[in-house]
Amino acid sequence: MQTFREIKGNFGFGCMRLPLLEDKTVDQKVFQEMVDMFIGAGFNYFDTAHGYLDGESEKAIKTGLTSRYPRSAYLLTDKLSHPYFSKQEDIRPLFEKQLELCGVEYFDFYLMHSQGRSNYEQYQRCRAYETAFELKKEGKIRHVGLSFHDTADFLEKILTDHPDVEIVQIQLNYIDWDDPAVQSARLLEVCRRHNKPVIVMEPVKGGNLVNLPQKARDIVTALDRGSAAALALRFAASCDPVVMTLSGMGSTQMMEDNISAMKNFRPLDEAERQAVKDIVAVLKGQGLIGCTQCSYCTAGCPRKINIPEIFSLCNTNKMFNDWNAGFYYNAVVTKGAGKASDCVRCGKCEQICPQHLPIRDLLVEAAKLFERGGGED
Repeated sequence: MQTFREIKGNFGFGCMRLPLLEDKTVDQKVFQEMVDMFIGAGFNYFDTAHGYLDGESEKAIKTGLTSRYPRSAYLLTDKLSHPYFSKQEDIRPLFEKQLELCGVEYFDFYLMHSQGRSNYEQYQRCRAYETAFELKKEGKIRHVGLSFHDTADFLEKILTDHPDVEIVQIQLNYIDWDDPAVQSARLLEVCRRHNKPVIVMEPVKGGNLVNLPQKARDIVTALDRGSAAALALRFAASCDPVVMTLSGMGSTQMMEDNISAMKNFRPLDEAERQAVKDIVAVLKGQGLIGCTQCSYCTAGCPRKINIPEIFSLCNTNKMFNDWNAGFYYNAVVTKGAGKASDCVRCGKCEQICPQHLPIRDLLVEAAKLFERGGGED
């Protein structure tokens, strides 16, 4: 199995949830501080994609990282995302545009993005994998991999179809370990069987394993081994054959906490593993919506419904019986946007959701919760 010796440490900077200004551009002052902290702590792996933050992530990489540090100081991963190409001839121009946006002459890692049943045929038809390996031969890509959101049997198919893939990025965290939709443990086993190193995404499940209900927070406090985020990151990084654990950080405080957990990394001990089991029991008893706030669902919504924020309010209401959730629903989340009851049940959101959530039915429940008489057929 490749060890990718060029990677410093096992902790990566995921650039999907960067700090934003009011105009939705990246707060470069804060981002540059975070970059400096990250590299100063001895880490070097950065991850982005063309659609992250509506295109702002790649731009931020150029301004905040690649124009400020020598190329040898960092490793950069970008991805080929299915909304941006429809034929093989589209791929190279898109790739060159990504290089330009990021301000580099090559990518260290280039991943086929968010692979699964819904888009794999497109990548096959357009010879996307083959094109990526051609670019590797030309020196424009160092390593070709894929990121994955589907079940273990389909990952088995892709790795059988493309045994030359060098690395696989999967969603892995302790609440999704045996989840029937995400299948973190089973995906890890497929990668192990195919001798593929693993990059972990969503180790804190979009913040859900940080913003824990009180009973779960009490378990973390009693353990006294660092923050909830640190526990989740270390759980993911403790799994074999994980070589990289990404964290999507939006503040210097998050960066500082994550660095403290990962700089002198040690795997979870028995007491920490028992604490994780106890937290899982608490969370599963809450019946929370497993949304990671990736916002993939919102791009194609014909009614402009802010689905992730609505689900976040649903979870807040359930965890804390928070009466303010209703106020925020009307005054903030749905102001100038669609309400849950506006859903036309087209299903576009469910087709692209990495968590395979029954979004349409969940919006009906949200409407019943926050709208008087809403959501009724």
